Amino acid sequence: MGHAFVEEKAVFRPPGGRNTYKLLPEKTDAYYSMYGHVEKLAEEIKKGAASVEGVEVKLWQVAETLPEEVLGKMGAPPKSDVPIITPNELPEADGFLFGFPTRFGLMAAQFKAFLDATGGLWRTQALAGKPAGLFYSTGSQGGGQETTPLTAITQLVHHGLIFVPVGYTFGAGMFEMEKVKGGTPYGAGTYAGDGSRQPSELELALAFHQGKYFAGIAKKLKGSSSSE
Repeated sequence: MGHAFVEEKAVFRPPGGRNTYKLLPEKTDAYYSMYGHVEKLAEEIKKGAASVEGVEVKLWQVAETLPEEVLGKMGAPPKSDVPIITPNELPEADGFLFGFPTRFGLMAAQFKAFLDATGGLWRTQALAGKPAGLFYSTGSQGGGQETTPLTAITQLVHHGLIFVPVGYTFGAGMFEMEKVKGGTPYGAGTYAGDGSRQPSELELALAFHQGKYFAGIAKKLKGSSSSE
């Protein structure tokens, strides 16, 4: 059902000599995914962001908080080999895309636990002024496609992050009425159902678009701040 991501970051890295530096916009995608649905969206978001010239994307997942015994009873598959992120990695990024499944209309507790551990970053406002976006997975059409990202925005606000919604920039795909489609102007989304449904081609296309769109915005913001 879900995953959590952080995307887009820009850093200075030496392409050649020790005193020569090149601006490299870099994004971080952080996610939590129990059944793999959010992870699939995250992978497409990464592809979309990486398609923007000069942008480097890193994919991370947050730590699991449930014991293996409980996960086994829930039928959760083994976690992927995507590295586990810690709060210390966040300041290195120039932008973020966070992804997670919903739990009763809110972000999953695993991702909330990760954000709860960012108090030190909040105290120093280390993430303030950086762009951030959201994507998510829900079990049903009334299961939180809007409430999940809407309530997650509070986490961004306290850190001074700039929320970048996808809006209706996806065009006609946002108005699809004949097929079941997750996603809203807040960000890409999918429906997991009982867990057997996988993200559709249209949902994956929206995820790719969000990654590309967000990377473009983050790159502009990084460029303008660097020229000041």
